[in-house]
This record gives sequence, C-alpha cells and structure tokens, in this order.
Amino acid sequence: MHIVLVGANHRSCPIEIRERLAFRTEQLAAAYVSLQEDLGLSEALILSTCNRVEIYASTPLLDGTISRLSSFLSHHGGVQQDHLLPRLYTYTEPDSVQHLFAVASGLDSMVLGEAEILHQVKHAYELARLHGTTGKVLNVLFQKALNAGKTVRANTAIGHGCVSVGTVAIELAQKIFGDLRPYTVLLVGAGKIGELTLKRLAARGVSKVRIVNRSQGRAQELAALYGGTAYGLASLDLQLLDADIVITSTACPSFLVSRPQLVSLMPQRRLRPLCLIDLGVPRNIDPASGELENVYLFDIDDLQGLVDHHHEQRRQAVCESQAILEEKVNRFLAWWNKELYKSASITSAEQK
Repeated sequence: MHIVLVGANHRSCPIEIRERLAFRTEQLAAAYVSLQEDLGLSEALILSTCNRVEIYASTPLLDGTISRLSSFLSHHGGVQQDHLLPRLYTYTEPDSVQHLFAVASGLDSMVLGEAEILHQVKHAYELARLHGTTGKVLNVLFQKALNAGKTVRANTAIGHGCVSVGTVAIELAQKIFGDLRPYTVLLVGAGKIGELTLKRLAARGVSKVRIVNRSQGRAQELAALYGGTAYGLASLDLQLLDADIVITSTACPSFLVSRPQLVSLMPQRRLRPLCLIDLGVPRNIDPASGELENVYLFDIDDLQGLVDHHHEQRRQAVCESQAILEEKVNRFLAWWNKELYKSASITSAEQK
C-alpha cells in the first residue's frame, strides 16, 4: 500500500497554469468519478486552493499511478504534458505524509503560517468524504494532518503577524497609498479571503469599504460584522467608478473585470488612479488591464516580495513547528507500518 501525491503550487507553477489546473466545487463530482473508475483509485482527495492543486491517493501498488495522475491533471487543465510535468512534484510515503502535514500547518504556504489553509484542507477532506472517495488510510491521514496543523498553531508563533494573502494585499495598498482611511476600497468576493481582508481593513480604521458579491445576502452579513456597504454583482461597474483600491477574491471561472470594461470606465473616472489586486485563482481581472494608463494591477504571485519579508521574521517559529511535525509524522508512520504488517500477515495466512 502506498500514499501518493501529485501536485503543483506557487513555487513550482505560475498562476497562468495554476488557474487552469484549479478545480471548482461543481467539477469535483465528475473528477472523483474519473479518479475511481478510470484511474482505479479506491481512495483519492483533491486539494485545490489559490496557491496549490494537489491530488492525494492511496493505492496497493504504484504501478504507474503517478503517471496516470499527472495525465489526469494535464487533461483537466488542458495543459500539454511536456509543458506541465516539469512543474509538478510527486511524492510517496513518507515524503507525501510530511508534505501534507507541512501544508496543513501553513509551512508550505505563500504566506507562512496563514490560517486559511487549515480550513481549506479540512473542507477538501469533508468534500472527499461526501463523494465517498476516502477510506481508512486517507481518513486517518487527514485527521492526523489537521490535528498537527492545530497543534502547531496553538504552540508556536507561526500564525502571529501578517498571516493571510488578504493582509499582504492591504500592505501592498498601504505602500502605494499610505494611510488607507481616506480612500474607497472595493472588495469583490465575500468568501474566506474576502472576510479576512475586510476584518484587517476594519482593524486599520478603513471605513469607506464596499463589498460586491454574487450573493448580496452574504455581502450584507459581512458588512454587518465589519462595516461597509453591500452590493450585488450587477452593481460592479458602478462601484468601479468610485473605488480607489479593488481587491478581488472569487472563484469565478471567467474575468469579472475586463480590459474593454476599464477602457470604458477610466475616462468616466477622469483617469483617477485605480489599484487592482487580484487574489483569485483563476484570475478575476483580465491581465491586459494592467497595460492601461493609471491602472495598476497586481495578481497573487506579485505579492511574493512582501511575503518573503514576513518569512524572515518567523524563522524561529518555523523551527519549533518542524519539531512538532516530526513527532506527528512519526506517529502516523508508526500506525501506517502496523497496518501494512497486519495486511501482509492476513495475506500470508490466506495463501496458506
């Protein structure tokens, strides 16, 4: 029995490819059917976030499993294999186990120690269970990984300070505008990233905040909690006219803001500078928009410089976290080896 991982993340793969590999929630049912029926995997789990797409699987024999999973990702994203393969990483146990525990603890994130990844791993696990693609191996693996992530956050300073891409986006805006309080900030998307961003804006005293979301009810919930004014997606153009800073973080598969749209809007704004920070994967804003006069566009990969600065501040917490993870990984591998021994013993007895 083996625990296999095939994936791509913000270090191995640019956003242009990651956004094509990403799985939307409505795509998971068909993907899991294909993993089970076409690839013959009894246990499989897809973890798809803005910074990574990873497939975990348990299989009795390797027997080309890694190659088939790589082809599966290539087909799903419409990316030629010879272009994709150099950007994928592949692991089997114990490396696959160590990688997952590091991911759940925020040690493999773009923003070191980010809180959201633990929720994303939990959500991916719950969805896989809902689709019936986890069994004894992945159930124990992911439960232990989630426990490890919680332990690291509770016992180290890994999560202190700047711990989300939303916070880094706000810092970027501050470097451009200085004090943000006089400016109008437009958030497009009311998911977890949007909520964390809104919370940070409120903590900085930014009150001129507008929230646009497909579900206006969800936007109203966040506005009630953290301040701001809620709107439906239909009012996006109108809100773009007034905004100084726009931060997007939706799972929309197509651009919400296009270059032609901004070509039309910028003269109405009298070419007032517009800062666009796109945290979506797939991207929410047409990359060509950044070519327009007085439009300053940043995507999630552009935040890396600020992120590196915060990583330097958390080196001690990383060492402490790694020590905790080593113990947690070893405990899982001890259980894993016992399971393999029991399975081998049963097989031997049956053959006799």
